[in-house]
Amino acid sequence: MPIRVYNTLTQTKEPLQTVVPGKVGMYVCGPTVYSKSHIGHMVGPVIFDTIKRFLVHSGYDVTWVVNITDVDDKLIVQANAEGTTVKELAERVTADYQACLDALGVTGIDHMPRATEHIEEIIGITQGLIDKGYAYPAGGDVYFDVSKAAEYGKLSHRNPEELQAGARIEPTEKKKHPGDFALWKASKPGEPAWESPWGPGRPGWHIECSAMSMKLLGEHFDIHGGGLDLVFPHHENEVVQSECYSGKPFASYWLHNGLLTNKGRKISKSDPDTVVLMADLLHQYEPDTLRTLLLSSHYRRPIDFSPGRLDEVERGLRAFRSLFDRFERMTGRSFYDLDAPTSRAEGDRLAAGELPPEVADHRARFLEAMDDDFNTGGALGELFELVRALNRFADAERLDARKGDPAAIAPWVAGMTILRELSRLLGLFLRPPARSEPDAGGLTGPLIELLIELRAQARKDRNFALADQIRDRLAGLGIRLEDRPDGTGWKIEG
Repeated sequence: MPIRVYNTLTQTKEPLQTVVPGKVGMYVCGPTVYSKSHIGHMVGPVIFDTIKRFLVHSGYDVTWVVNITDVDDKLIVQANAEGTTVKELAERVTADYQACLDALGVTGIDHMPRATEHIEEIIGITQGLIDKGYAYPAGGDVYFDVSKAAEYGKLSHRNPEELQAGARIEPTEKKKHPGDFALWKASKPGEPAWESPWGPGRPGWHIECSAMSMKLLGEHFDIHGGGLDLVFPHHENEVVQSECYSGKPFASYWLHNGLLTNKGRKISKSDPDTVVLMADLLHQYEPDTLRTLLLSSHYRRPIDFSPGRLDEVERGLRAFRSLFDRFERMTGRSFYDLDAPTSRAEGDRLAAGELPPEVADHRARFLEAMDDDFNTGGALGELFELVRALNRFADAERLDARKGDPAAIAPWVAGMTILRELSRLLGLFLRPPARSEPDAGGLTGPLIELLIELRAQARKDRNFALADQIRDRLAGLGIRLEDRPDGTGWKIEG
């Protein structure tokens, strides 16, 4: 089945047909870097990182661009409040953003351009729009004339009058029409400024993305992504100015992810009561937990954030950790070191071989979910089912007691390799958890092993009440015992 995507522009699912066969150009709007990253900033990057992983696995050559808005009114206000420069503030906050992306396994970004690095292109497009009659200078500013664009409103599917009525329009006597938007802004004294044909100034927000995307991906590229809240005015203005300038389609497919909510409200810097900084969350939760939450539903739906929801996700991931431990006990190898298929075709060949029952079916359903508009929630559900199938097979075949028999465990290892392939497509379990288990001066392990020996002796002496008491008291301390054919293991649970 070909990959299908929901296109905001047409409001339908469409087969993915790229501008250049076999290649995908993808642009996703990045942050305005005036304050530290919060969990809401990670939604788009995690989703589109997963989309790129899947497209690459499916055989596409993908170039992914995420921009940085490093000059803006908000940056100027914040820099003044902190007594620093806009450049210093932007560099510091961008570094924080990149560190958060790295922590969550967002590794697929090919270009992260900054608006201030593309002033020449921005001025060029602005002048081109003036020359074609779509824009006009006014007292050092330059505005796009929405009345000249017949298709204005086609992305958000509303007419220009409705758009203007619902927009936060900055009043100014310089505009011909209330809905006209700035391509270039005259700078006030002390603000960042670049020379232009209209005097010293800086770019408007929307023109930055047009300039950077067309510079790196061409005037017509495949996928433009961003949050649902960007459809208007940002993306609406982007598409109209870009197409009026080039005379070509801008992006073939517009993909918009749902927003993260906290306490029923969108997480936003303008609502401090909802903001949870990524740096704080990364001290409390494993990156896999945070990434799983962001992929737990279809990307176009809103995501409910709360500590309780994160705790629930973390508990669910213990099934994977336990299975990884089982794999290491049985093979002497780490799940994280498995060489999994790096392409869909390679995975198909592995899936056609000898596998535990249901494994190939779960893989097929995982891929079907991702083919159908990148349904990560459905794909994640198949991963959990795959864990259950692998454990059932190991139990039924008593593989823990046959771990010295490579032929007996070979199908199960192949199934685990399929799990590695699919989990990597979601960007999960790329590396072992960073936080080590608590260990009181190195004594925790030996003390627990001593208690396990005492419990084993109690069971041998048929003193089951004492054996159960040891198990229950350890459980109360967060230490779970696991009785297996090869002995009793233990794990500290969070």
